[in-house]
This record gives sequence, structure tokens and C-alpha cells, in this order.
Amino acid sequence: MGEMRRTYDEKFKKKAVDLYLKKGLGYKSVAREMGINDSLVRRWVKHFEAEGVKGLGEKRGKAKGPGMGRPRTRPEDPEAKIKRLEVENEMLKKLLQM
Repeated sequence: MGEMRRTYDEKFKKKAVDLYLKKGLGYKSVAREMGINDSLVRRWVKHFEAEGVKGLGEKRGKAKGPGMGRPRTRPEDPEAKIKRLEVENEMLKKLLQM
């Protein structure tokens, strides 16, 4: 199986972003100091600049958009449901006649 991804809380991410923005350290310097990959720091800074602290929240596994994820099943059209039930009834009648 694959390696589990490590998650970081908002406080940790904010500290890394602050080191980059306020202290003027580079991505690699911040990453080395925090013990993480520099691409993470770059991504967190980008999200922070676009959305603020809210952008540092966990994004994996969360649905986006107005419906907050797609429904597991689509609601059946009433006419299609009637047709399906009529077909089922016919099949059951044939089975009972055997």
C-alpha cells in the first residue's frame, strides 16, 4: 500500500507562512527549519495570499460547491419509476404463472 500523507494543523501552516512573509526567509529556508518540503510552504503561501487564514484549512476530502458533493444516487424520475415498477409487476406475474 501507499504511504500515509501527513497532515498539518493551521497553526503550523501559519507559522511557516509567517516565516516566509514576515521574516523574509526563502521557501527552502523555511522548509528546512520546519522539517517539511519547500513545495508545501510555496502552496501554503499561495493559499494564504488568496484566501487568508481560511485558505490554510484542510482541503482534502471536503466537497466544494452549492450541493456540497454529489449525491450517492440520483433521484429517480417519477415516470421512469412507474415504468420500472410496471415491468417488475409483469415479470412477477409471469413467474407466478409458471
